[in-house]
Amino acid sequence: MNLRKEFIKYIVPSVLAFALSGVYTVVDGFFVGNSLGDAGLAAINLAYPIAALIQALGTGIGLAGAIRCTILKAQEKKIEERQHFSSTILLLGITSLIVTGVFLILTVPILQLLGASGDTLKMANQYAVVITIGAVFQIYATGLVPFIRNLGGTTFAMISMMAGFVTNTILDYLFVWVFNWGMSGAAWATIIGQGMTMFFTIGYLLRKKVRFLLRQIRELSGLFGGILKVALSPFGLTYSPIITMILMNRFLLIYGGEQSVATYACIAYITAIVYLLLQGVSDGSQPLISRYYGATELAGLKDTRSMAYITAGAVAFLCMAGLFLARKGVGILFGASEAVNQDVALILPFYLASLLFLSFVRVTTSFFYATEQSGFSYLLVYAEPVLLLIVLMVLPPLVGLNGVWLAVPFAQSLTWLVALIAKRNTDKKLLLT
Repeated sequence: MNLRKEFIKYIVPSVLAFALSGVYTVVDGFFVGNSLGDAGLAAINLAYPIAALIQALGTGIGLAGAIRCTILKAQEKKIEERQHFSSTILLLGITSLIVTGVFLILTVPILQLLGASGDTLKMANQYAVVITIGAVFQIYATGLVPFIRNLGGTTFAMISMMAGFVTNTILDYLFVWVFNWGMSGAAWATIIGQGMTMFFTIGYLLRKKVRFLLRQIRELSGLFGGILKVALSPFGLTYSPIITMILMNRFLLIYGGEQSVATYACIAYITAIVYLLLQGVSDGSQPLISRYYGATELAGLKDTRSMAYITAGAVAFLCMAGLFLARKGVGILFGASEAVNQDVALILPFYLASLLFLSFVRVTTSFFYATEQSGFSYLLVYAEPVLLLIVLMVLPPLVGLNGVWLAVPFAQSLTWLVALIAKRNTDKKLLLT
């Protein structure tokens, strides 16, 4: 019973926080779509992978550092815990500088590689440049929240993300609708909102008097390497839907044109909320899983994972039902044309059909990186985009545009099979059978 109460204590604020984060991703699309129409939706959909990559880097590095600190704390290694915390903070700053410099130079070529051209390229570039300028806010906002959650501040983590969401929504209304700043206005609203979350998280860490303890420069590379080794999994888990978006945009442009990209933009935005809710369950259970793993408490480890599976499955089922009933209004929400809205209502159910499979994969992947099973976590994180690419190379040439639409649910179903096999092997290794 105590474990259930503690599980609820961690899960509820985490799910609520990621629910806000999910709406966060929709807000820009809502204001831009209703201001600039299908062209604006297509442009922001093509530019969003850059913003998502920046946030995924922060999430991956921050969560990797937080996982290691939680395990060290359970093992009562206080000095090593402080060293890993300090190294993670420094690594987040270095990453921010590198990302800003590289993306400011390569924004246009990257957008062209993603399929943007003409007016769509111009609008997408306006969004991407501003997002790149504010990379430091996004990386520290997403990177510090996992530490707060692992320190027991799950409610404050939710409040921090809520502050960013409210700020972003208000500024989107002002910048896009009132001041007519278009794509750049939506981007400024996003980074200022992330900045608000960052300042909240810094305030929490200062109040907790979390101290820095850095090793000598020659020893930092080893710590950085250890953090990055784990970071590849949560980074990939966060960015996997964006890799899917990139692949889908490219093939939809080939087989369906701009209208298909706008249709997928609506589907991607609305299903992103579900993905983030599932991430809320998996990331919310991670502090408990890492703690039980560090303390070698196998019963607590297994029970926490079981509750995470049940919770994620329930969330997926409720979202499937709700979105299916609301499918005819999704395109309208984003200001899409009547033709795009009809396409969304027709195609969305195929994406809802695989959400139960996805819920299992998300929790299993999180369990792997929370227990430092890096090999299996890499396998699951990157299996879906690889399988998707294979399916996209096979189905569309055979059945055309319908093959593109069916590729995502088919790839997610195959990934579930891989996750099931990997889980069984890991359970034997950790004696959880």
